[in-house]
Amino acid sequence: MFIDESGMLMLPTVRRTWAPRGQTPILHHRGRRHQKVSVIGGLTISPRKKQLRLFLHWHPDANVGEVEVIDFLRELLRHLRGRVIIVWDRLNAHRSRRVKAYAPSRTRVTLELLPPYAPELNPVEGVWSNLKYHRMPNHGIHDLAELHDRTEQEAHVIASRPDLLRGFVSGTPLPIRLPSIVHYNYRDQ
Repeated sequence: MFIDESGMLMLPTVRRTWAPRGQTPILHHRGRRHQKVSVIGGLTISPRKKQLRLFLHWHPDANVGEVEVIDFLRELLRHLRGRVIIVWDRLNAHRSRRVKAYAPSRTRVTLELLPPYAPELNPVEGVWSNLKYHRMPNHGIHDLAELHDRTEQEAHVIASRPDLLRGFVSGTPLPIRLPSIVHYNYRDQ
């Protein structure tokens, strides 16, 4: 399982967009710059590499620290069977004494750290990129509850697309080879 954290700000990510010639689009927002929805996410790859799943835990207007990391791990272990290898970056919360003490007490959990300054090795970074730059740029959302709801909806769309999840893994330079998937056209049946 690859784990990472991110945040969606009330201040929208501004991207180039289309508009009629001479009518420059104007993006209005009323949100406070420091308000955000933090999220911790984990992308699992099944032992036979046939199934990928995305787990997310939301923290509106809060940061993800060691307590949130432990809560996320606790929740994950309820849903996953067998041994779990967790691969993540060197965030202080990941390396804290409390997290290190929690994980070894679970005999089926192994913690592995990515090299420093190597976000390209974590496929969950692709989830955040897709969410921020493709699903929700220029969002113009006005309150935190709306941002939380919309972010959760868009992340659910990403989680329900195995082709996207596979693309995030394949987009890393890691030597993970996923078997090809046979696509069926259900309209022809």
